[in-house]
Amino acid sequence: MTEHYYSHQPSVASDRQTWDFMLRGNKLLFTTDQGVFSKKEVDFGSRVLIEAFVFPEIQGAILDVGCGYGPIGLSLAKERSSVQVNMIDVNERAIELARLNAQKNNIANVHIFKSDCYDALKVDDQYAAILTNPPIRAGKKVVHAILEGAVQHLLPKGELWVVIQKKQGAPSALEKMESLFGEVEVVEKKKGYYIIRAKKVD
Repeated sequence: MTEHYYSHQPSVASDRQTWDFMLRGNKLLFTTDQGVFSKKEVDFGSRVLIEAFVFPEIQGAILDVGCGYGPIGLSLAKERSSVQVNMIDVNERAIELARLNAQKNNIANVHIFKSDCYDALKVDDQYAAILTNPPIRAGKKVVHAILEGAVQHLLPKGELWVVIQKKQGAPSALEKMESLFGEVEVVEKKKGYYIIRAKKVD
């Protein structure tokens, strides 16, 4: 059976490595491993999303869906220690690494836990912003489930921020988001990557 970074329990032998990376003006130290997404550097799509993101005007926590070893959620939590950032992933090894990386970077305003999409969240858990670099290789059904579930878990005027490559389904994701949200815009396009922001206005 083929193993992916979105496997629940990667069985590939552990081979951890540690490196640092500048995100939003902060140098962060990351430990990564086999069996997680983009283990050698922060992937380009996540970097574009991280740098493009603007904190919402409304008050509330932030949710990083499919957090991996933590670059998106941790970079935002590091920048704004007054904001609670929750981070979820299906991959247990990724969760363990994200928790370790939070400790390494002295980031306390995070809660990192395992969740298959939004399954581990309470029905009334709502956020000011949800960010995701969705697991494209998991398939369109999973990606669209992330987009659909965000509606329930956003506060009024809350925002969903998504990074997705044009060749890997950005037009389809944009169309899906337009069917779910009252306000949708492509914030940035860079090297084939789209940063799409949707606002819950209903």
